Amino acid sequence: MKAKLYFVLSVLLLCSFLTACEAGKNEDENKSNKLMIYTTVFPLTDFTKKIGGDHVFVESVYPPGSDAHSFEPTPKEMTEIADADAFIYTGVGVEGFVTTAQKTLKNEKVKLIEAGKNIEYHHSDEGDHAHEDEDNHDHHKHGDIDPHVWLDPVLSITLAENIKEALSDLHPEFKDEFEQNFQSLKIDLEKLDQEFKQIVDRSKTKEILVAHAAYGYWEERYGIEQNSITGLSPSEEPSQKELKEIIEWSKEHEINYVIFEKNVTSKIAKVIQNEIGVKSLTLHNLESITEKETKNNEDYFSLMRKNSETLKKALN
Repeated sequence: MKAKLYFVLSVLLLCSFLTACEAGKNEDENKSNKLMIYTTVFPLTDFTKKIGGDHVFVESVYPPGSDAHSFEPTPKEMTEIADADAFIYTGVGVEGFVTTAQKTLKNEKVKLIEAGKNIEYHHSDEGDHAHEDEDNHDHHKHGDIDPHVWLDPVLSITLAENIKEALSDLHPEFKDEFEQNFQSLKIDLEKLDQEFKQIVDRSKTKEILVAHAAYGYWEERYGIEQNSITGLSPSEEPSQKELKEIIEWSKEHEINYVIFEKNVTSKIAKVIQNEIGVKSLTLHNLESITEKETKNNEDYFSLMRKNSETLKKALN
């Protein structure tokens, strides 16, 4: 009787072991069939996840809350990128390390994908600081490209489409699924574009004072006027003369807020705020997100809608 019981138990244990092995094998096969993709700025991470679905593992190279302008990957991180299936970056210039990385990775396994391909970039030729000096026409000239293309929902459609095409090349068997996911994302981006347009169209003013010149695409798309305390890079600080112009412009246009950014600190902007005696608001540039935002399952649309509410308050 005992021998029979032992036999039954042995058979059950063996079955359990084989089932576990098979499950582990299936899981490993599923994992090995997924694309390992590294990205830079958060919107690329989010769009890749939304388009790739269950067929991708996506991870940003940026640590939580980091500044994209100054980030540099470690040798270990570069090795991990080299072993991935794809590395997706904007190609606009916000990722300072990418030029060097391209040279390092060109002979590696990883496919380099420029998501910003075919986008017509905003140049800050009209001046990062749109306030005027005593001569009434002297704007600060700046020939740099504005890298914050993802803040424009319409241009984000191009980013997403380039990602979709790249995923389809890497995983052609799921091309139709990637296309469906992209079309769904495109509809959401078009809806977001209309929401921003309505906010600006119904606003009392069109001028905003920002700590960092990250909103040139909103100027072009929706007709707002950003007046920035620092340039396209947060390290571009104004001269004493420019500071005086900013203060005079703010008082003249009865600015009620200085708009700071989530992951960029600006002592100069704080000085301006104190000088003109106004409150502060915060916009999210979406370059990277915090651990808290990750835990809260924030995505491109939830953060952009928070931005739209901030913009609505600043313009009214």
